[in-house]
Amino acid sequence: MFKHKDKKEQRRKRHLRVRSTVSGTPERPRLAVFRSEKHIYAQLIDDSKGITLVSASTVDKDVKASIEKSWNVDAAKKVGELLAKKAKDKGISSVVFDRGGFKFHGRIKSLAEGARAGGLQF
Repeated sequence: MFKHKDKKEQRRKRHLRVRSTVSGTPERPRLAVFRSEKHIYAQLIDDSKGITLVSASTVDKDVKASIEKSWNVDAAKKVGELLAKKAKDKGISSVVFDRGGFKFHGRIKSLAEGARAGGLQF
């Protein structure tokens, strides 16, 4: 009999599959994205050392003050732009994109476009 797998488990498996090929280095860190119901989070991670270099989210004061809703594509784009600005300040210009098992559309795509508009290359 077919058993329905829940969405979180399916996303976790997709994320593990993506992570088997995507890895961040100090020169080209991994841009990891997590999307919840109300917020979106992004961080640049150096997997060789296991540290977060830069992070941004809709919970940050800079973004929170400039958005009306934290769960739409406009907010995600602002997070991408803020992350790119912080990365430029640290001297990071090229990243590897990790969509976290989420489909590349909607808020995930908007965050990526915001990061590209801010000057990150991937």
